[in-house]
Amino acid sequence: MKKRKNAPIFVVSGGRGIAGNNLLQSILIQYPDNKIPVEIIGGVSTEDMVFDVVMRAKSEGGLITHTMVNPFLRKRINELASEFNVEVIDLMGDLARYLDRTLNVEPLQHPGLYRELNQQYFDRIESIEYTLSHDDGMGPQRLRQAEIVLTGVSRAGKTPLSVYLAMYGWKVANVPLVPGVQPPDELFEIDPNRVFGLHIGAGQLIAHRMKRIQGWNNHRSDSYVDQNAVREEIRNAMFVFDKGGFTVINVSNKPIESTANEILKLMSERFIFQGRKLESPYHDQKKDSSK
Repeated sequence: MKKRKNAPIFVVSGGRGIAGNNLLQSILIQYPDNKIPVEIIGGVSTEDMVFDVVMRAKSEGGLITHTMVNPFLRKRINELASEFNVEVIDLMGDLARYLDRTLNVEPLQHPGLYRELNQQYFDRIESIEYTLSHDDGMGPQRLRQAEIVLTGVSRAGKTPLSVYLAMYGWKVANVPLVPGVQPPDELFEIDPNRVFGLHIGAGQLIAHRMKRIQGWNNHRSDSYVDQNAVREEIRNAMFVFDKGGFTVINVSNKPIESTANEILKLMSERFIFQGRKLESPYHDQKKDSSK
């Protein structure tokens, strides 16, 4: 039976389907502008669920690819696909059979084990992705999802600090305070104990801004570096910090590492992160000092 050009591909897994999807996407990218829909069907753990997947693939004329580690379910999905004339690609079967035969050891048959063992890495990637997509005020409606929120005037160091914290697995959003622009309402609706206002001295702020405007061609920026305007901007930022009940962190003449330590120390004192070990420069320093 000839497949239609854009028949769907179902990535079936007993876990989350990430490994199978990554493999599939690495192949599909070699076919630019393909319109093939891909759907991940994870958590398949019973024979009934296997049957439902096969029936859906049959009704939609789709292809099944799978990474089933349970040998019984792997066998059943292959058998049912053959029985109902559904095309199936077993991404693990041949390799699993080879390892069973060669190692002569019973496999654990635990879906998602690789991800569990590497959860710290995946958490870090997720945090970095979240932080980059919530830089400079983007996505204010999703601020509640942030573990840490930074706010402050332009060039106070919000972005580099956000990325630094994200490297340690924290989801960070940052919200700029711009003269004449009201901060988003969401900034005052989230837990203020998670919000940190970055305060910086006028002299250092102007120096940072002078470096920035060197790349601005013919851009009028008098107020951006005017001492009186900058001082007023800092005062207004402090008013916002006070209004929201945010914790003020003085970042003047401080390296990023020092500011991050200060924030994470406060976070560790304020919150219990259920099922999660606090990983931060502060945590590492505590361990070193106790030796």
